Amino acid sequence: MKKIKIITMIALIILITMVSIFGVYTQVQNRMENQVRDYALDMDLDGARYIRLAINKESTEVIKDANGNEVETEEEMTDEQLAENGYTKENVPNNSEDVLTVENYEKTKEIIGKRLKAQGIGEYEISVDNETGDILVQIPENNSTDSFVSNISTVGKFEIIDSNTKEVLMDNHDIKLANVMYGSSSSTSNGTAVYLNIEFNKEGTKKLEDISNTYVKSDEDTTDTTSEDSNTTNTEAENTTSTETNTEEDTTETTKEITLKIDDQEIMTTDFDEPIKNGKLQLSIGSATTDASAFQDNIKQASAMASVLDSGNLPIQYDVQSNEYILSDITITHIEYLACIVAMVLLIGFIIWIVRYKVNGFISAIAFIGLISLYLLAIRYTNVSVSIQGIVGIVVTIILNYIFIHKMLSTIKRSENSKALSTVKEAIKESYKEFFIKLIPICLSVITFCFINWTTISSFGMVMFWGIALIALYNYVMTATMLKLKAEK
Repeated sequence: MKKIKIITMIALIILITMVSIFGVYTQVQNRMENQVRDYALDMDLDGARYIRLAINKESTEVIKDANGNEVETEEEMTDEQLAENGYTKENVPNNSEDVLTVENYEKTKEIIGKRLKAQGIGEYEISVDNETGDILVQIPENNSTDSFVSNISTVGKFEIIDSNTKEVLMDNHDIKLANVMYGSSSSTSNGTAVYLNIEFNKEGTKKLEDISNTYVKSDEDTTDTTSEDSNTTNTEAENTTSTETNTEEDTTETTKEITLKIDDQEIMTTDFDEPIKNGKLQLSIGSATTDASAFQDNIKQASAMASVLDSGNLPIQYDVQSNEYILSDITITHIEYLACIVAMVLLIGFIIWIVRYKVNGFISAIAFIGLISLYLLAIRYTNVSVSIQGIVGIVVTIILNYIFIHKMLSTIKRSENSKALSTVKEAIKESYKEFFIKLIPICLSVITFCFINWTTISSFGMVMFWGIALIALYNYVMTATMLKLKAEK
């Protein structure tokens, strides 16, 4: 019976190893696809998107009145029309000389970093050239990269203006935060709607309430009086004129509207049905949908706008000068070479176990292979981003597991009766106690690394965390159990 149990456990280990190494393939349309999740690689292994931003050096043609104030016109005016109105044309640089400072370069770098975090990009590198003002951004290559690149140079200038007078009623200084919300529409058939939620600070809340009280639809009714038909005498006709008037009711609707702009681009023009007193403005992004792909597109669009508004507007206008994907210097071949070296060293270690500890050594070697296979699967399914430091963590975990099992085997061999079940249990218990007490400082450091907001360090921490957890749990369930079964008589 004990042999059957051991054989069953070994068969399970072989199955886990086959899945980890070769995967599980199923037919999808006309091709076979591996259903086992791939590794999430860090930029230093998978390459990165390199985006270089350069200061915009263009100018914009503006029209100014005699007092030097900028004038907005819906139609292009001829030189004669400009002269008649006393207007002049000027070319104004998009970035004036006084904003091109080191302080603003650093502020731009900080704002871009905030936008990256807001869009869930935890791993990135930003560097700035204080001489030229150029900014280099490195981010991982994934499905969200293009979306971020398309918005990276957005200044984020937010304005709510009077649609008629063009007076600026609110701007970035009034925003407290911006985020994304979604929920079912009033009609369930319309699916889920996505909203850009803008919350304003104390001053902005008061402004929004005043605006929502002012910019509302109003009806002005003017009713003419009705005079009844009357028959008049000739004498009365000399003094009055007989008229027959039908009742008329002229209703004129007058509406004051506001326009919401981001980077001088109109997002929407609207009015208000009722006062807004909570300081929150919710803007519908796209239309309500039941399609998952369309819903995700709306979420991405809203998230991009929210990250821009929440981080503040850039003090300098930038353009994307270059946008390219650069592969890592470390290739799959290098990783395969390292894997082969580790495998060869482990093989030598397994041979030493088998020669010295006989059957116990063979069982431990098989169990060790199963741990590595399960460990690699755990890394894939726990969303750990594997970096160079993460690979170091994997190697360290393998070394720790070898030391632990070797300690266990040597403790069993040193026992007076190494074949007795009670002796094997006591040896395993002693090995666990001695090894993990010494490992406490490492465990505390690993847990700390997991919460550091730096991918290269957190990668090492997460890899080590799952490794140590598996050393404790897997060896108790598999390795120790097989050693106990072998010791049973």
